[in-house]
Amino acid sequence: MLPDKDGLNGGGGVQDGHPAEDPSVTLFREYLRLKTVHPEPDYDAALKFLERMAEELALPMKKVEVCPGRVVAIISWIGSRPELKSVVLNSHTDVVPVYEEHWKHHPFAAVKDADGNIYARGAQDMKSVTIQYIEAIRRLKAAGKRFSRTIHLTFVPDEEVGGHKGMETFVKHPEFQKLNMGFALDEGLANPTNAYTVFYGERNPWWITVRCPGSPGHGSRFVENTAAEKLVSVQRII
Repeated sequence: MLPDKDGLNGGGGVQDGHPAEDPSVTLFREYLRLKTVHPEPDYDAALKFLERMAEELALPMKKVEVCPGRVVAIISWIGSRPELKSVVLNSHTDVVPVYEEHWKHHPFAAVKDADGNIYARGAQDMKSVTIQYIEAIRRLKAAGKRFSRTIHLTFVPDEEVGGHKGMETFVKHPEFQKLNMGFALDEGLANPTNAYTVFYGERNPWWITVRCPGSPGHGSRFVENTAAEKLVSVQRII
């Protein structure tokens, strides 16, 4: 579910007595209706959609088959100094499975209710961010902007199943090296305001084994050098 306001609903006037939907929201809902859902994502539909976006933006798009049936799409906005390190805006096209019996609306209908909330699988993870990237470039180009650094939009498959046939393979591909990447943004959290939430790292488990040799303690005795008191010190450090 994604609130259709602020950056997504531009309040583009009134049509037939009803508030007009911003074209970016219409595009977002169209993208949500593509069933790129596991275990059999319709990646062909996503690629056709992205090819159309590249054409609308008047930007080249490259397709890199990293594994059989698994294609990474790259839309590039070449900078005035392409030798500089590039900016990469990455997103993935696949979404996790659905259990329709638990849904208020069909998960691929992209229904928008009276409050502007949009219901669809992948709305937050991460098709909203994909459309934000595309629309940002569309508006910057329309305003006549151009940047020194090249900006690449990359769209990878199979992120929701570990990325083994997506980004994991792509980073070893010569086309990845050609991106000349200096800075990259991936998925974060969908935000109903104009704020853009950025995370600079992932939380990972860090397993450690702590051994505390010492005397066993006893409630009726003041035993020195116990294992328990050592463990308390370790807990304070962690």
